[in-house]
Amino acid sequence: MTEYSFVDNTFMVPYTREVADYCDPFCCGDDDLDDFFSKDVFLYEKELLGKSYCWISKSNQREIVAIATLSYDGIKIYTLDNSSKNAFQRRIPQQKRHRSYPAVLIGRLGVNKVYQGRGLNIGTQLMDALKFWFVDENNKAACRYMLVDAYNTESTLHYYIKNGFKPLYKTEQGEKDAFGISLNEDLKSRIFFFDLKLIAE
Repeated sequence: MTEYSFVDNTFMVPYTREVADYCDPFCCGDDDLDDFFSKDVFLYEKELLGKSYCWISKSNQREIVAIATLSYDGIKIYTLDNSSKNAFQRRIPQQKRHRSYPAVLIGRLGVNKVYQGRGLNIGTQLMDALKFWFVDENNKAACRYMLVDAYNTESTLHYYIKNGFKPLYKTEQGEKDAFGISLNEDLKSRIFFFDLKLIAE
C-alpha cells in the first residue's frame, strides 16, 4: 500500500462557519469533540479563546480530514513541584530561565473517523505539521512549547507520548496538588508538553 501523505493530500484553512456549512459534517467518533466542533467552536473564536483550523481533502473538498483548535498559553514554573520543575528546566540554560515560558495550547484535536484505523498514521502526521508550523520563521509570535490538556485515558496519553510529549507534572498527585483536586477525585486529564526547540535546532 502506498504511504498516505497528510501534507500532500490536504490543504489547511481556518475553520469558519462558511467552511462548516460547505463541508460534510465532521465526525471523529468522540461525542464531546464532535459536539464542540459542531456548536461551541465558533463561540470560542468570537470570544478570542481559540482559533480553529481544518485540513480538507484535495480530492474531495467537502471532506474535512482533521481539525485543531489552538490558543496561546504559558507554562508557569511556580505551579510545579520541585521534581517536575527540575525536570522541565533541565534543557534551559541557567541565565535564560524565567518564571513562565510561552506555549501554544492544543485545545481540541480530531481526525475524521473515516481515516482512523487504516494504518495511515494521520494523527502523527497532523501533529508533525503543527509542530513545524510553530517553528516556521513566518510565525507571528514565538512559543517554546506545545501544551495539551489530554484526556487521562490510556489511548490518548499513548498518542501524545508516541509523538514526543512528556507530562508536565511528574506524578498525578503533583498535578492534583497544583490544581487543588482532592486525593480521592479522579484526574480526568493530564497536561503534557512538547519542547519545540527539539525540531527548531
